[in-house]
Amino acid sequence: MSLATRLRPARGAAIAVLIYLVMYLVYAISEASATSIFGISNLLDNTIVLAIAAAGLTLVVLTGELDLSAIGVIAIANVVVATTSVGILGWFGSLVAVMLIGAAVGLLNGWLVVGLGLQSLAVTIGTMIACQGVALVILAAPGGEVSDTIANGLTGDIANVVPVAAVIIIGVLLLWFVFARTRLGIAIYAVGSDENAAGLSGLNVRRTKLLAFVLAGAAYGCAGYLLSAQTGSGDPRASNTFLLFMYAAVAIGGTSLTGGRGGVFGSVVGAGILTVMQKMLFALGAASFYTNVFSGIIMLVALFVGNLSMLRLRRQRGAEWQSATPRP
Repeated sequence: MSLATRLRPARGAAIAVLIYLVMYLVYAISEASATSIFGISNLLDNTIVLAIAAAGLTLVVLTGELDLSAIGVIAIANVVVATTSVGILGWFGSLVAVMLIGAAVGLLNGWLVVGLGLQSLAVTIGTMIACQGVALVILAAPGGEVSDTIANGLTGDIANVVPVAAVIIIGVLLLWFVFARTRLGIAIYAVGSDENAAGLSGLNVRRTKLLAFVLAGAAYGCAGYLLSAQTGSGDPRASNTFLLFMYAAVAIGGTSLTGGRGGVFGSVVGAGILTVMQKMLFALGAASFYTNVFSGIIMLVALFVGNLSMLRLRRQRGAEWQSATPRP
């Protein structure tokens, strides 16, 4: 895959950044505390869980597959942290546990999809429901307790200057910057762009998809861990509203839902757009249901722009193929 092709998704992310800046400007004008350290920290805290979950989902979507199991993994992670971080496992042990649980669910998803050839949509609906059931078995009703180390260490500010969520987001983006240039990162793009061509070029398509599901599952576990830090307790139904917003964040950020184009940066910005939009509408005094209206409109616009870019690319490739074909 050429460098130019890999940089092409930055257009969608650039549009997302512009939308975010416009919305934040409106929010800052309407809400005096928006530009304070507390206001910025609160905004990022509200963004971080969706951003990490959307980042994990992006890996699977880039390969051309779908994953609905995220909210089930987040639910399990949330209740596991709430029932083990104080006493049994501690803050670190619970982090390792939820990442392993997420990776195991991702491994199961990947095996069912690439090993047995089942549709990813059907598979991940099944694992989503199963995980939600397991979460209810662990904690039947909201409760539990999250370690103060987690609750205090992953929220708020560092020395009242730097929001903790900002450090996490920057770390995730730096990690993505490196990962996207590794052999696996390039393979994920190649498989999503053209699975058959990727296989013919020597890439292990099944292994690539499997690892994408595993890494996504681990990311969902981290998202559940961060959700626990913010809520301070466990709730097996706390993640029920995340799924549609995750896909909206991915689409708004410029990632093609058919695979091969996009990236984690755009998905993180997309999550930020959905969060700042809620803040902006609340500051403007709009009713809460307008959030869903605007989310849908922005997502449709993002998909429309993405399809236009894809159509333009296909026409360009068609013209290049015709010019390269020798005439009789």
